This record gives sequence, C-alpha cells and structure tokens, in this order.
Amino acid sequence: MRPTEDTASSAEFSRLLHGGPFHLALRAAVTARGLPLHRIQHRLAARGIKVGVTSLSYWQQGARRPRHPESLRAVSALEEILELPQGALVRLLLTPEQAPGPARPAARPYRALFSVGETVERLLEALELPPDGGLHSVGHHERVRIGPAGEMRSRTSQQIVRAHRDGVDRYLAVHHGDPGCDVSGMRVTAYENCRTGRVRHHPQAGVVVAELLFDARLRRGETYVFGYGIEDGTGARSSEYVRGFSYAGGQYMLQVRFDEAALPVRCRRFARSGPEAARTGVTDLTPSGRHRAVHLVEQSVRRGILGISWDWD
Repeated sequence: MRPTEDTASSAEFSRLLHGGPFHLALRAAVTARGLPLHRIQHRLAARGIKVGVTSLSYWQQGARRPRHPESLRAVSALEEILELPQGALVRLLLTPEQAPGPARPAARPYRALFSVGETVERLLEALELPPDGGLHSVGHHERVRIGPAGEMRSRTSQQIVRAHRDGVDRYLAVHHGDPGCDVSGMRVTAYENCRTGRVRHHPQAGVVVAELLFDARLRRGETYVFGYGIEDGTGARSSEYVRGFSYAGGQYMLQVRFDEAALPVRCRRFARSGPEAARTGVTDLTPSGRHRAVHLVEQSVRRGILGISWDWD
C-alpha cells in the first residue's frame, strides 16, 4: 500500500506499522487508504461486523483501545479493508498502552463517587466510550430548581473544561433522578457551544447518560465553554443535590432555588469522600428572602462529593 501525498513518508508509515502505537498506525492507514470512517463502517457491516463510527474515531484518537472479541475481529477485518499485511494492527494491540502524559490529573472512577457508579460505567462500555472522557473542569456553575411539590424540576450547567489529551470532542453528562423518577420523561437540552448526541436511560437506576458534542476537537491543554440543561420533575420530593468530582481543582458554584409553594425549614452544605461516607464540612445556609435560593462556592474542589441538603419539616 502506498501512502498518499497527504500522509507521512513511506518510511514513517512503515515505522508506525512496525512499532506503533496502535492508534497512530490505524490513523495513518485510514488516511493512506483515503476512506471516510462511515465507508469503513459500511464495509465492516458487509462482513457482519457491527462497529460504530464513534468507536472507530476513538480507536484512531487513542481514546479507547479495542479489547472485546468483536472489536478484535473488527481490527482483523480492518487490515483487509485498509490493504495491510495480516496481523499488522492486531500485533500492535499486544504491546502495552502508552502511559498517560504528566499533564493528566489523577481521577476517581464513577463507582467511587456515586451509588449508581457501576451502572454509569456499564452504560459507557455499551456506548464504547472511555471511562476517562479526557476533560477536567476549570469552572462549573450549576443551578437547580425545585418545584411546587418539592420535586427537582430542572438543572442547568455552564462549564469551562480543559482537555488533557488530544482529540476530545464531547462531554458526558450524567443525571441521577430522585426515587420514583421516570427517565423516559427527562429531557436533555444543549444550549451553548454543543449539541446533544446519544442519550441512554437506565430506568431501574433512574440514570440518564447523554453525550454533549462540541463544535471542535480539542488539543491537549485547550479550554472549552459550553452549557446544557436537564428537565426532570418526575421524581418524589427531593431532599438534596450532589455533584461528584473525579478530578481535583477548578471552581464550582451550586445554587438551589425553591418554589414559593415548597420552602424548606433548613438548608446545609456538605462534602463527602464517597457515596457511603459520612458528611463533613456541614454548614447551615440561609435562603435569600425574595429569590428563595441558597448556594455554595468552592474555589478549588477536591476529588469527592459536594452538595446541598434541605429539610422539609
């Protein structure tokens, strides 16, 4: 196979095929063959192999590595589609993954932050999304509205994120409703610098997972501003709102606003190291009279959970 004029030299192409890493070798082969990802997907489908364009994109970005038997079967088929020697790509998957760069901060998994963390991780795996989305927060302003029956009506988020690897083009929004919620009645809306991608629901756990697709692919170190909202209003009376942080650092502001018909008797801010851990840093909050709202501001968050709780009687 001869690389086109837009690819690296033949020597560089051969070097990647011989020594990897896998994602760069795959990217070079796709470019050299001149096939769009959707056409590659169609050719795989003709061989009875189902792989999404998103997964193919993640593979050549290095954001996800093929592991499952069906994925490895797809890689073998890619060698034929891209006119590569048999085993050229599969062999590269047998070498260790590259270690993350020093700019990538340490993260906590979802299961260490949420009682439904394992459910979220399974949804990610089904979507073939990496557990680490490649982003950490620089600033996050979140507003929660409580309805007249004490239910969580909605929440909106305005976020500034920074990429800690190349090629990141989406954010994963996770919403966990209150007991009795109906995930089919929840709505995710992208309203600034993003659009809604795939949305998945887990009715038993009351979880919604949504992709928010950016207007650009970020390079490592670049920042991005976007906003989105989730309409809920389907659950029982709410008593707290929490936000989990996989990474340390970044500012966070949370405001909870109550309907005039449902005012709590007491509000508190708190922190927890995990879903089952005891609350720490408990501080009383006084709702503002006219706006019926309380808030917290954390200038540099720690890994773990921050939230506001309230008592109805």
